[in-house]
Amino acid sequence: MSTGAGAARGVVDSPVTFWYPPRPMRSAETIAIGSELLVGGRLDSNSLFVAEQLGMLGLDLRFKTVVGDAVADIVAVIRVAAKRADVVVMTGGLGPTVDDRTRDAVAKVTGRPLRRHPEALDGMTRRLAAWGRTPSKAQLRQALIPRGAEVLPNPVGSAPGFALSWKGAWLAALPGVPGEAREMMTTALVPRLRAALGRRAGRPIVRYVIHTFGRPESEVDAMLAAVRVRPKAVQLGLLASPNGVSVSLTAPGGPPDRLVTAVRERLGVWAYATGEERMEQVVGRLLTDQGLTMAVAESCTGGLIGHRLTEVAGSSGYLDRAVVCYANRAKVELLGVPDELIREHGAVSAPVAAAMAEGIRLRSGVGVGLSVTGIAGPGGGTDTKPVGLVYIGLSAGPFRAGTRDRAALNVTKEYRFHGERSVIKWRASQAALDLLRRWLINADPFEAP
Repeated sequence: MSTGAGAARGVVDSPVTFWYPPRPMRSAETIAIGSELLVGGRLDSNSLFVAEQLGMLGLDLRFKTVVGDAVADIVAVIRVAAKRADVVVMTGGLGPTVDDRTRDAVAKVTGRPLRRHPEALDGMTRRLAAWGRTPSKAQLRQALIPRGAEVLPNPVGSAPGFALSWKGAWLAALPGVPGEAREMMTTALVPRLRAALGRRAGRPIVRYVIHTFGRPESEVDAMLAAVRVRPKAVQLGLLASPNGVSVSLTAPGGPPDRLVTAVRERLGVWAYATGEERMEQVVGRLLTDQGLTMAVAESCTGGLIGHRLTEVAGSSGYLDRAVVCYANRAKVELLGVPDELIREHGAVSAPVAAAMAEGIRLRSGVGVGLSVTGIAGPGGGTDTKPVGLVYIGLSAGPFRAGTRDRAALNVTKEYRFHGERSVIKWRASQAALDLLRRWLINADPFEAP
Protein backbone atom coordinates (compact mmCIF):
# COMPACT_ATOMS: atom_id res chain seq x y z
CA MET A 1 0.00 0.00 0.00
CA SER A 2 1.18 3.53 -0.64
CA THR A 3 -0.46 6.90 -0.36
CA GLY A 4 0.31 7.94 -3.90
CA ALA A 5 -1.60 10.70 -5.61
CA GLY A 6 -4.94 8.91 -5.30
CA ALA A 7 -4.86 8.47 -1.54
CA ALA A 8 -3.66 12.00 -0.83
CA ARG A 9 -5.81 13.77 -3.40
CA GLY A 10 -7.49 16.86 -1.98
CA VAL A 11 -5.59 16.96 1.32
CA VAL A 12 -4.56 20.53 2.07
CA ASP A 13 -1.25 19.70 3.74
CA SER A 14 1.53 17.56 2.32
CA PRO A 15 0.66 13.87 2.25
CA VAL A 16 2.22 11.59 4.82
CA THR A 17 3.36 8.17 3.64
CA PHE A 18 2.13 5.68 6.22
CA TRP A 19 0.91 2.53 4.52
CA TYR A 20 4.24 0.76 4.86
CA PRO A 21 4.31 0.20 8.64
CA PRO A 22 7.49 1.19 10.51
CA ARG A 23 7.39 -2.08 12.49
CA PRO A 24 6.06 -5.58 11.77
CA MET A 25 2.32 -5.83 12.42
CA ARG A 26 1.60 -8.67 14.80
CA SER A 27 -0.65 -7.41 17.62
CA ALA A 28 -3.91 -5.51 17.54
CA GLU A 29 -6.32 -3.67 19.82
CA THR A 30 -9.87 -2.43 19.42
CA ILE A 31 -11.35 0.70 20.95
CA ALA A 32 -15.13 1.05 21.14
CA ILE A 33 -16.04 4.71 21.59
CA GLY A 34 -19.33 5.99 22.99
CA SER A 35 -20.68 6.82 26.45
CA GLU A 36 -23.80 4.77 25.67
CA LEU A 37 -21.60 1.66 25.71
CA LEU A 38 -20.70 2.38 29.33
CA VAL A 39 -24.11 3.15 30.82
CA GLY A 40 -26.13 0.28 29.36
CA GLY A 41 -27.72 2.09 26.47
CA ARG A 42 -26.17 -0.14 23.80
CA LEU A 43 -24.07 -3.27 23.48
CA ASP A 44 -20.73 -3.23 21.71
CA SER A 45 -21.18 -5.77 18.93
CA ASN A 46 -18.59 -4.22 16.61
CA SER A 47 -15.53 -5.42 18.51
CA LEU A 48 -16.47 -9.07 18.09
CA PHE A 49 -16.67 -8.79 14.31
CA VAL A 50 -13.52 -6.65 14.10
CA ALA A 51 -11.64 -9.16 16.26
CA GLU A 52 -12.64 -12.03 13.99
CA GLN A 53 -11.49 -10.17 10.89
CA LEU A 54 -8.17 -9.21 12.48
CA GLY A 55 -7.61 -12.78 13.56
CA MET A 56 -8.10 -14.01 10.01
CA LEU A 57 -5.19 -11.75 9.06
CA GLY A 58 -3.00 -13.39 11.68
CA LEU A 59 -3.12 -10.39 14.01
CA ASP A 60 -3.22 -11.26 17.70
CA LEU A 61 -5.89 -9.17 19.45
CA ARG A 62 -4.49 -8.51 22.91
CA PHE A 63 -6.71 -5.77 24.30
CA LYS A 64 -10.20 -4.33 23.91
CA THR A 65 -11.03 -0.94 25.38
CA VAL A 66 -14.39 0.78 25.81
CA VAL A 67 -14.28 4.53 26.39
CA GLY A 68 -16.81 7.34 26.66
CA ASP A 69 -17.13 10.45 24.52
CA ALA A 70 -14.77 12.78 26.42
CA VAL A 71 -11.91 13.85 24.14
CA ALA A 72 -9.33 13.62 26.95
CA ASP A 73 -10.35 10.02 27.68
CA ILE A 74 -10.23 9.00 24.02
CA VAL A 75 -6.80 10.63 23.69
CA ALA A 76 -5.57 8.69 26.72
CA VAL A 77 -6.67 5.27 25.45
CA ILE A 78 -5.31 5.91 21.95
CA ARG A 79 -1.95 6.87 23.43
CA VAL A 80 -1.79 3.66 25.48
CA ALA A 81 -3.05 1.47 22.63
CA ALA A 82 -0.47 2.81 20.19
CA LYS A 83 2.32 1.81 22.57
CA ARG A 84 1.23 -1.82 22.97
CA ALA A 85 -0.43 -2.68 19.65
CA ASP A 86 0.69 -2.51 16.03
CA VAL A 87 -2.86 -2.04 14.72
CA VAL A 88 -5.56 -0.08 16.55
CA VAL A 89 -9.11 -0.15 15.19
CA MET A 90 -11.57 2.36 16.63
CA THR A 91 -15.35 2.21 16.16
CA GLY A 92 -17.79 4.98 16.96
CA GLY A 93 -17.73 8.74 17.33
CA LEU A 94 -17.62 9.71 13.64
CA GLY A 95 -21.18 11.01 13.33
CA PRO A 96 -22.36 14.62 13.00
CA THR A 97 -23.48 15.30 16.59
CA VAL A 98 -21.65 17.08 19.40
CA ASP A 99 -20.83 13.82 21.17
CA ASP A 100 -19.04 12.40 18.11
CA ARG A 101 -15.46 13.31 19.02
CA THR A 102 -13.23 10.57 17.67
CA ARG A 103 -11.79 12.68 14.86
CA ASP A 104 -11.03 15.50 17.31
CA ALA A 105 -9.27 13.11 19.69
CA VAL A 106 -7.17 11.55 16.91
CA ALA A 107 -6.20 15.01 15.65
CA LYS A 108 -5.19 16.07 19.15
CA VAL A 109 -3.18 12.98 20.08
CA THR A 110 -1.35 12.75 16.75
CA GLY A 111 -0.83 16.48 16.29
CA ARG A 112 -2.41 16.35 12.85
CA PRO A 113 -5.05 19.05 12.49
CA LEU A 114 -8.41 18.34 10.91
CA ARG A 115 -8.84 19.34 7.28
CA ARG A 116 -11.91 19.14 5.09
CA HIS A 117 -11.10 16.31 2.73
CA PRO A 118 -12.64 16.62 -0.76
CA GLU A 119 -12.84 12.84 -1.16
CA ALA A 120 -14.70 12.48 2.14
CA LEU A 121 -17.00 15.40 1.31
CA ASP A 122 -17.74 14.06 -2.17
CA GLY A 123 -18.56 10.56 -0.92
CA MET A 124 -20.81 11.88 1.84
CA THR A 125 -22.61 14.30 -0.49
CA ARG A 126 -23.27 11.62 -3.07
CA ARG A 127 -24.59 9.22 -0.44
CA LEU A 128 -26.98 11.82 0.99
CA ALA A 129 -28.10 12.84 -2.49
CA ALA A 130 -29.05 9.23 -3.19
CA TRP A 131 -31.32 9.49 -0.15
CA GLY A 132 -32.81 12.77 -1.41
CA ARG A 133 -30.96 14.89 1.15
CA THR A 134 -28.28 17.55 1.25
CA PRO A 135 -25.61 17.69 3.97
CA SER A 136 -26.41 19.88 6.94
CA LYS A 137 -23.84 22.06 8.68
CA ALA A 138 -23.40 19.39 11.33
CA GLN A 139 -22.94 16.66 8.74
CA LEU A 140 -20.20 18.65 7.03
CA ARG A 141 -18.07 17.92 10.12
CA GLN A 142 -17.90 14.33 8.95
CA ALA A 143 -15.69 15.43 6.06
CA LEU A 144 -13.02 16.68 8.50
CA ILE A 145 -10.14 14.22 8.41
CA PRO A 146 -6.74 14.41 10.21
CA ARG A 147 -4.00 15.71 7.95
CA GLY A 148 -2.27 12.96 6.02
CA ALA A 149 -4.88 10.30 6.74
CA GLU A 150 -6.39 8.19 4.00
CA VAL A 151 -10.16 8.22 3.72
CA LEU A 152 -11.93 4.89 4.13
CA PRO A 153 -15.09 5.09 2.02
CA ASN A 154 -18.44 4.25 3.58
CA PRO A 155 -20.59 2.45 0.95
CA VAL A 156 -23.71 2.20 3.13
CA GLY A 157 -23.70 5.34 5.31
CA SER A 158 -22.73 8.99 5.32
CA ALA A 159 -19.80 9.01 7.79
CA PRO A 160 -16.43 8.19 6.17
CA GLY A 161 -13.65 6.54 8.11
CA PHE A 162 -9.92 7.15 7.96
CA ALA A 163 -6.56 5.52 8.66
CA LEU A 164 -3.09 6.81 9.43
CA SER A 165 0.23 5.78 10.96
CA TRP A 166 1.42 7.32 14.21
CA LYS A 167 4.41 6.47 16.38
CA GLY A 168 4.81 3.08 14.81
CA ALA A 169 1.17 2.07 15.15
CA TRP A 170 -1.45 1.89 12.46
CA LEU A 171 -4.68 3.66 13.52
CA ALA A 172 -8.04 3.20 11.80
CA ALA A 173 -11.38 4.78 12.66
CA LEU A 174 -14.76 3.32 11.61
CA PRO A 175 -18.33 4.46 12.37
CA GLY A 176 -20.15 2.89 15.28
CA VAL A 177 -23.26 1.83 13.37
CA PRO A 178 -22.79 -1.96 13.18
CA GLY A 179 -23.88 -2.35 9.55
CA GLU A 180 -21.54 0.43 8.43
CA ALA A 181 -18.61 -0.76 10.57
CA ARG A 182 -18.88 -4.30 9.22
CA GLU A 183 -19.14 -3.24 5.59
CA MET A 184 -16.20 -0.84 5.87
CA MET A 185 -14.13 -3.39 7.75
CA THR A 186 -14.50 -5.99 5.00
CA THR A 187 -14.42 -3.73 1.93
CA ALA A 188 -11.98 -1.01 2.95
CA LEU A 189 -9.90 -1.91 5.99
CA VAL A 190 -9.14 -5.62 5.58
CA PRO A 191 -7.83 -5.27 1.99
CA ARG A 192 -5.51 -2.46 3.08
CA LEU A 193 -4.23 -4.42 6.05
CA ARG A 194 -3.70 -7.52 3.94
CA ALA A 195 -1.71 -5.53 1.39
CA ALA A 196 0.37 -3.87 4.11
CA LEU A 197 1.14 -7.21 5.74
CA GLY A 198 2.09 -8.87 2.47
CA ARG A 199 4.39 -11.82 3.01
CA ARG A 200 4.79 -10.88 6.66
CA ALA A 201 1.21 -11.86 7.40
CA GLY A 202 0.96 -14.53 10.06
CA ARG A 203 -1.20 -17.61 9.80
CA PRO A 204 -4.89 -16.80 10.32
CA ILE A 205 -5.94 -17.17 13.94
CA VAL A 206 -8.88 -19.55 13.60
CA ARG A 207 -11.44 -20.12 16.32
CA TYR A 208 -13.35 -23.40 16.17
CA VAL A 209 -16.46 -23.39 18.36
CA ILE A 210 -18.58 -26.34 19.51
CA HIS A 211 -21.94 -25.57 21.15
CA THR A 212 -23.38 -27.81 23.85
CA PHE A 213 -26.62 -27.87 25.81
CA GLY A 214 -27.78 -29.72 28.91
CA ARG A 215 -24.59 -29.71 30.98
CA PRO A 216 -23.35 -26.87 33.25
CA GLU A 217 -19.99 -25.27 32.56
CA SER A 218 -18.22 -27.15 35.37
CA GLU A 219 -19.36 -30.52 33.99
CA VAL A 220 -18.32 -29.63 30.45
CA ASP A 221 -14.93 -28.66 31.82
CA ALA A 222 -14.68 -32.01 33.62
CA MET A 223 -15.66 -33.87 30.45
CA LEU A 224 -12.70 -32.30 28.66
CA ALA A 225 -10.17 -32.90 31.45
CA ALA A 226 -8.78 -35.97 29.70
CA VAL A 227 -8.17 -34.11 26.44
CA ARG A 228 -4.57 -32.97 26.16
CA VAL A 229 -4.33 -29.36 24.99
CA ARG A 230 -1.01 -27.57 24.71
CA PRO A 231 -1.78 -24.05 26.03
CA LYS A 232 0.98 -22.43 23.96
CA ALA A 233 -0.35 -23.93 20.74
CA VAL A 234 -4.12 -23.90 21.28
CA GLN A 235 -6.28 -21.78 23.55
CA LEU A 236 -9.21 -23.70 25.06
CA GLY A 237 -12.13 -21.61 26.26
CA LEU A 238 -15.59 -22.22 27.75
CA LEU A 239 -18.44 -19.74 27.65
CA ALA A 240 -21.78 -20.29 29.39
CA SER A 241 -24.97 -18.58 28.16
CA PRO A 242 -28.72 -19.30 27.96
CA ASN A 243 -27.90 -21.27 24.79
CA GLY A 244 -25.71 -23.67 26.77
CA VAL A 245 -21.92 -23.91 27.03
CA SER A 246 -19.72 -23.16 24.04
CA VAL A 247 -16.25 -24.71 23.78
CA SER A 248 -13.72 -22.80 21.69
CA LEU A 249 -10.38 -23.97 20.32
CA THR A 250 -8.27 -21.09 18.99
CA ALA A 251 -4.92 -21.41 17.24
CA PRO A 252 -2.89 -19.94 14.36
CA GLY A 253 -4.02 -21.86 11.31
CA GLY A 254 -6.78 -23.51 13.34
CA PRO A 255 -6.71 -26.29 15.94
CA PRO A 256 -5.43 -29.73 14.83
CA ASP A 257 -8.13 -32.01 13.43
CA ARG A 258 -7.25 -34.73 15.94
CA LEU A 259 -7.85 -32.31 18.81
CA VAL A 260 -11.22 -31.23 17.41
CA THR A 261 -12.20 -34.87 17.00
CA ALA A 262 -11.15 -35.71 20.55
CA VAL A 263 -13.15 -32.81 22.00
CA ARG A 264 -16.24 -33.66 19.98
CA GLU A 265 -16.04 -37.30 21.05
CA ARG A 266 -15.82 -36.29 24.70
CA LEU A 267 -18.84 -33.97 24.39
CA GLY A 268 -20.90 -36.64 22.64
CA VAL A 269 -24.61 -35.98 22.13
CA TRP A 270 -24.43 -32.89 24.31
CA ALA A 271 -22.81 -31.08 21.37
CA TYR A 272 -25.46 -29.83 18.99
CA ALA A 273 -23.73 -27.45 16.58
CA THR A 274 -20.48 -25.80 15.53
CA GLY A 275 -19.58 -22.30 14.39
CA GLU A 276 -22.52 -20.01 13.72
CA GLU A 277 -25.16 -22.73 13.41
CA ARG A 278 -28.08 -22.37 15.82
CA MET A 279 -30.24 -25.00 17.51
CA GLU A 280 -33.26 -24.16 15.34
CA GLN A 281 -31.19 -24.69 12.20
CA VAL A 282 -30.01 -28.09 13.41
CA VAL A 283 -33.58 -29.16 14.23
CA GLY A 284 -34.82 -27.96 10.85
CA ARG A 285 -32.13 -29.89 9.02
CA LEU A 286 -32.89 -33.09 10.93
CA LEU A 287 -36.63 -32.77 10.31
CA THR A 288 -36.01 -32.21 6.61
CA ASP A 289 -33.62 -35.17 6.35
CA GLN A 290 -36.21 -37.47 7.94
CA GLY A 291 -39.17 -36.08 6.03
CA LEU A 292 -41.01 -35.04 9.20
CA THR A 293 -43.36 -32.14 9.91
CA MET A 294 -44.02 -30.61 13.31
CA ALA A 295 -46.28 -28.27 15.26
CA VAL A 296 -45.66 -26.37 18.49
CA ALA A 297 -47.96 -25.50 21.40
CA GLU A 298 -46.46 -22.80 23.61
CA SER A 299 -47.56 -21.36 26.90
CA CYS A 300 -44.80 -19.70 28.97
CA THR A 301 -42.53 -19.10 25.95
CA GLY A 302 -45.26 -17.06 24.25
CA GLY A 303 -44.38 -17.99 20.67
CA LEU A 304 -40.60 -17.83 21.05
CA ILE A 305 -40.08 -21.37 19.72
CA GLY A 306 -42.21 -20.67 16.66
CA HIS A 307 -40.35 -17.41 16.10
CA ARG A 308 -36.98 -19.15 16.24
CA LEU A 309 -38.06 -21.91 13.88
CA THR A 310 -39.45 -19.46 11.32
CA GLU A 311 -36.23 -17.42 11.39
CA VAL A 312 -34.72 -20.26 9.35
CA ALA A 313 -35.24 -20.03 5.61
CA GLY A 314 -37.24 -22.98 4.30
CA SER A 315 -38.94 -23.68 7.63
CA SER A 316 -42.31 -23.87 5.88
CA GLY A 317 -41.19 -27.27 4.64
CA TYR A 318 -41.35 -28.80 8.12
CA LEU A 319 -43.22 -26.40 10.45
CA ASP A 320 -46.99 -26.63 10.10
CA ARG A 321 -48.06 -24.26 12.89
CA ALA A 322 -47.09 -22.75 16.22
CA VAL A 323 -49.93 -21.96 18.62
CA VAL A 324 -49.69 -19.79 21.74
CA CYS A 325 -52.07 -21.31 24.30
CA TYR A 326 -51.39 -18.99 27.20
CA ALA A 327 -54.66 -19.18 29.09
CA ASN A 328 -56.14 -22.42 30.39
CA ARG A 329 -59.20 -21.90 28.20
CA ALA A 330 -56.95 -21.73 25.13
CA LYS A 331 -55.36 -25.05 26.03
CA VAL A 332 -58.81 -26.63 26.26
CA GLU A 333 -60.33 -25.04 23.15
CA LEU A 334 -57.37 -25.13 20.78
CA LEU A 335 -55.60 -28.32 21.87
CA GLY A 336 -58.33 -30.39 23.44
CA VAL A 337 -56.60 -30.58 26.83
CA PRO A 338 -59.23 -31.94 29.27
CA ASP A 339 -60.37 -29.24 31.66
CA GLU A 340 -60.36 -31.73 34.54
CA LEU A 341 -56.69 -32.49 33.83
CA ILE A 342 -55.80 -28.84 34.37
CA ARG A 343 -57.94 -28.65 37.53
CA GLU A 344 -56.32 -31.76 38.99
CA HIS A 345 -52.67 -31.15 38.11
CA GLY A 346 -52.45 -27.46 37.24
CA ALA A 347 -51.50 -25.88 33.92
CA VAL A 348 -47.81 -26.24 34.77
CA SER A 349 -47.53 -30.01 35.06
CA ALA A 350 -46.27 -33.03 33.19
CA PRO A 351 -49.74 -34.39 32.34
CA VAL A 352 -50.81 -31.06 30.82
CA ALA A 353 -47.56 -30.73 28.84
CA ALA A 354 -48.11 -34.24 27.46
CA ALA A 355 -51.72 -33.48 26.54
CA MET A 356 -50.65 -30.23 24.83
CA ALA A 357 -48.03 -32.01 22.71
CA GLU A 358 -50.40 -34.78 21.69
CA GLY A 359 -53.24 -32.35 21.08
CA ILE A 360 -51.25 -30.10 18.73
CA ARG A 361 -49.92 -33.14 16.86
CA LEU A 362 -53.31 -34.76 16.33
CA ARG A 363 -55.13 -31.55 15.42
CA SER A 364 -52.38 -30.54 13.00
CA GLY A 365 -51.92 -33.95 11.44
CA VAL A 366 -48.14 -33.69 11.69
CA GLY A 367 -45.50 -36.21 12.68
CA VAL A 368 -44.24 -34.46 15.82
CA GLY A 369 -45.90 -32.25 18.42
CA LEU A 370 -43.83 -30.15 20.83
CA SER A 371 -45.19 -28.30 23.88
CA VAL A 372 -43.94 -26.14 26.70
CA THR A 373 -45.64 -24.88 29.86
CA GLY A 374 -43.99 -23.28 32.87
CA ILE A 375 -43.58 -20.36 35.26
CA ALA A 376 -41.33 -17.67 33.80
CA GLY A 377 -41.72 -15.27 36.73
CA PRO A 378 -40.94 -13.04 38.39
CA GLY A 379 -44.20 -13.87 40.21
CA GLY A 380 -46.54 -16.84 40.14
CA GLY A 381 -44.27 -19.37 41.83
CA THR A 382 -45.03 -21.44 44.93
CA ASP A 383 -43.04 -23.73 47.19
CA THR A 384 -44.05 -26.76 45.13
CA LYS A 385 -43.97 -25.01 41.77
CA PRO A 386 -41.26 -22.34 41.89
CA VAL A 387 -40.38 -19.76 39.26
CA GLY A 388 -38.33 -21.48 36.57
CA LEU A 389 -40.26 -24.74 36.66
CA VAL A 390 -40.89 -25.83 33.05
CA TYR A 391 -42.39 -28.96 31.51
CA ILE A 392 -41.75 -29.86 27.89
CA GLY A 393 -43.80 -32.43 26.05
CA LEU A 394 -42.96 -34.43 22.94
CA SER A 395 -45.52 -36.45 21.01
CA ALA A 396 -44.64 -38.41 17.88
CA GLY A 397 -46.62 -40.79 15.75
CA PRO A 398 -45.04 -43.96 14.34
CA PHE A 399 -42.94 -43.39 11.23
CA ARG A 400 -40.11 -44.88 9.21
CA ALA A 401 -36.73 -43.11 9.12
CA GLY A 402 -34.53 -44.62 6.42
CA THR A 403 -34.51 -48.34 7.10
CA ARG A 404 -35.62 -47.99 10.72
CA ASP A 405 -39.14 -47.90 12.12
CA ARG A 406 -39.74 -45.41 14.93
CA ALA A 407 -42.45 -46.18 17.47
CA ALA A 408 -45.05 -43.70 18.68
CA LEU A 409 -43.91 -41.60 21.64
CA ASN A 410 -45.66 -39.41 24.22
CA VAL A 411 -43.34 -38.15 26.95
CA THR A 412 -42.52 -35.10 29.06
CA LYS A 413 -39.44 -33.78 30.81
CA GLU A 414 -39.16 -31.44 33.79
CA TYR A 415 -36.66 -28.59 33.95
CA ARG A 416 -35.68 -26.07 36.62
CA PHE A 417 -34.28 -22.89 35.14
CA HIS A 418 -33.05 -19.74 36.87
CA GLY A 419 -32.64 -16.12 35.83
CA GLU A 420 -34.95 -13.30 34.87
CA ARG A 421 -38.12 -13.82 32.87
CA SER A 422 -36.58 -13.40 29.42
CA VAL A 423 -33.72 -15.78 30.27
CA ILE A 424 -36.09 -18.49 31.54
CA LYS A 425 -38.18 -18.17 28.38
CA TRP A 426 -35.11 -18.47 26.18
CA ARG A 427 -33.72 -21.44 28.08
CA ALA A 428 -37.10 -23.14 27.87
CA SER A 429 -37.18 -22.66 24.11
CA GLN A 430 -33.62 -23.98 23.80
CA ALA A 431 -34.45 -27.00 25.94
CA ALA A 432 -37.57 -27.79 23.90
CA LEU A 433 -35.65 -27.70 20.63
CA ASP A 434 -32.82 -29.75 22.13
CA LEU A 435 -35.27 -32.38 23.38
CA LEU A 436 -36.59 -32.70 19.85
CA ARG A 437 -33.05 -32.77 18.43
CA ARG A 438 -31.94 -35.56 20.71
CA TRP A 439 -34.96 -37.66 19.80
CA LEU A 440 -34.33 -37.05 16.11
CA ILE A 441 -30.75 -38.33 16.36
CA ASN A 442 -31.89 -41.40 18.34
CA ALA A 443 -30.14 -40.21 21.49
CA ASP A 444 -31.80 -40.64 24.86
CA PRO A 445 -33.68 -37.33 25.10
CA PHE A 446 -34.50 -37.86 28.74
CA GLU A 447 -31.05 -38.47 30.18
CA ALA A 448 -30.69 -36.25 33.21
CA PRO A 449 -28.44 -33.25 32.54
